[in-house]
Amino acid sequence: MTELRTERLLLRRWRESDLEPWAAMNADPDVREHLGDPLTRPQSDAVMARMRADFAERDFGWWALEVRATGAFIGRVGLDVVGDDMPFAGVDIGWRLTRSAWGHGYATEAARACLTFGFDVLGLPEVLASTTVGNVRSQSVMRRIGMTRNPADDFEDPSVPEGPLRRCVLYRTSAGPRPVSPRPAGGRPAG
Repeated sequence: MTELRTERLLLRRWRESDLEPWAAMNADPDVREHLGDPLTRPQSDAVMARMRADFAERDFGWWALEVRATGAFIGRVGLDVVGDDMPFAGVDIGWRLTRSAWGHGYATEAARACLTFGFDVLGLPEVLASTTVGNVRSQSVMRRIGMTRNPADDFEDPSVPEGPLRRCVLYRTSAGPRPVSPRPAGGRPAG
């Protein structure tokens, strides 16, 4: 499995030791504010199992996110194939960080590494990102990594019940000149 390194972060394979902090993060109502109800431990464990299986099948997906200086688990970041139930298709980028990791630029740094991997290693022509209309923090990260929004692409998430989390925005970015980002460490060569 490919690991990515940035100046401060390691995007790595999931470990059994991540189960507890992953579950704690998914049980935090602030972290889940734009995602839906907090997850139970069995639900959180099942999500991790799916992420691991998807990564093993495709050699990309959701990486566990770790601070290199401390080894602390701070969330997940990655690329995922958009589900068939969505009104658009492609590969989506996303992130979810523990509350203690907010405001340090980690999401932006990790997302840039994912974009570089997606474009340079996977050869993707475009990467998408979506979030709820009210999730201005994630939308700020999307803009910082060079993504743009066309309001005509906004949509209602069919997997979400009626309510404030159903209306979503869609951002896009295409392959091409990108800000300099770290190359994957130990992964397949670019090109």
